Amino acid sequence: MTQTKVRFAPSPTGPLHIGGARSALFNWLFARRYGGKFVVRIEDTDLDRSSRASEENILSSLRWLGLDWDEGIDVGGDNGPYRQTERLKIYSQYAAYLLEKGLAYRCYCSEEELAAQREAQLAAGEMVRYTGKCRDLGPEDCARLEAEGRKPVLRFRVPSEKIITVRDIVRGNVNFDCAGIGDFIIIKSDDIPTYNFAVVVDDHLMGINHVIRAEEHLSNTPLQVLLYEALGWDVPEFAHVSLILGKDRSKMSKRHGATSIEQYRELGYLPEALVNFLALLGWSPGTEEEVFTLDQLKEQFSLERVSKSPAVFDLEKLNWLNGSYIRHSPMDRLAELALPYLQKAGYLPGAVDEVVREKARLIVAAVKDRLEYMAQINDYADVFFNDPGYDDAEARKILAQEQVPAVIKALQGKMTAHVGDLDEAGAQALLKKLPKELGLGGKKVYQPLRVALTGKVSGPDLHHLLPVLGAQRVIARLEKALASSRPETDDK
Repeated sequence: MTQTKVRFAPSPTGPLHIGGARSALFNWLFARRYGGKFVVRIEDTDLDRSSRASEENILSSLRWLGLDWDEGIDVGGDNGPYRQTERLKIYSQYAAYLLEKGLAYRCYCSEEELAAQREAQLAAGEMVRYTGKCRDLGPEDCARLEAEGRKPVLRFRVPSEKIITVRDIVRGNVNFDCAGIGDFIIIKSDDIPTYNFAVVVDDHLMGINHVIRAEEHLSNTPLQVLLYEALGWDVPEFAHVSLILGKDRSKMSKRHGATSIEQYRELGYLPEALVNFLALLGWSPGTEEEVFTLDQLKEQFSLERVSKSPAVFDLEKLNWLNGSYIRHSPMDRLAELALPYLQKAGYLPGAVDEVVREKARLIVAAVKDRLEYMAQINDYADVFFNDPGYDDAEARKILAQEQVPAVIKALQGKMTAHVGDLDEAGAQALLKKLPKELGLGGKKVYQPLRVALTGKVSGPDLHHLLPVLGAQRVIARLEKALASSRPETDDK
């Protein structure tokens, strides 16, 4: 039995897009599920827009998501080179074969002539396609046109009467009439191959037998099938995955959220959460379950459960999923992820030692249940670093309760008497004694203390606050709150 072999072949014209990452993931899962191989190669024949910086971004993003590859860029293999611009001689060889067999021909039409053809077809209400003007040029015609300085492209000779059936694992059989295709270019005038030609040569020579890609490539598939047949090669199995849409059902764009993997990484999303989310964009496990590890996805993924319907990118769902992963992640990991954001805000110093790491850990422990992604930590960390004001009407009302001065003074006394650094367990034990000692209910004690220390009626638990603030800052804030408090009086 032939080993399953799939590929991801991005163009390095920008960062890895959400849609590209989803395609890469589906290919990777398919290969791993069936013990196959996953190839990563680079389609860089768009010379004006391609860059090595974009290539490295794509590879780095794939690695960050936890996707490895068995052959291709960086890891090598027996079928290289793995950049199209390094394979030009290979394409030239197969183009020459098609030309020799009469399956391709040189076309000398200028851009102006092609534009005129298109306008005439549109005016006549005809389908826009190449008219075949240069199909039957003889050697003398070619020599004359080249003497005029015209540089030809190479066009594939499309059969005039043929129905191409694309067998698609996701969509079933899809038929295309060659009458609507027209002779298409396989080699441009600068000797660079077009996408449809290069991808066929690469997929065949690299042994790709399953092509899993976005729905937008479905219209390219009949052209590629024609090339496979002309070159006498087996046609791979195709699976075209539906587009990703925004919640408003329009094509996904920046208004629906970040569109590149790099942006989500910079915002502090966890790679395993993003992989989980991407897997559910078009694939269903057949159950109500929504949280999967990468190993679980490898065991369950199948193309038969990939939907024909467009996938909807729901940022709220991603945030919920990522927040769940955050809450179940080790604290040390979260602290390391939080450090850059806290440092950028000036909350923690650039030089990191164990004291700084412990402070980051304590801050994360205090607010992680509120986080949807790690960059949000600065939205909640201000209570640890910025002295509170008491402008909120509800906060002032709480501080005006008659028991507040006694409550504040009780905690002040305990903080003054405490020797050494206070950890979470110590803070919890200290705070637990207060209600009993004061003869008050917990709400009457803890609510005014939270307001006194943060200026807010809700926020981190007090046993998280005290160790981060330290004794001196706790005492100073309590003193400030005490000065702001007064017993409630009835205005008559």
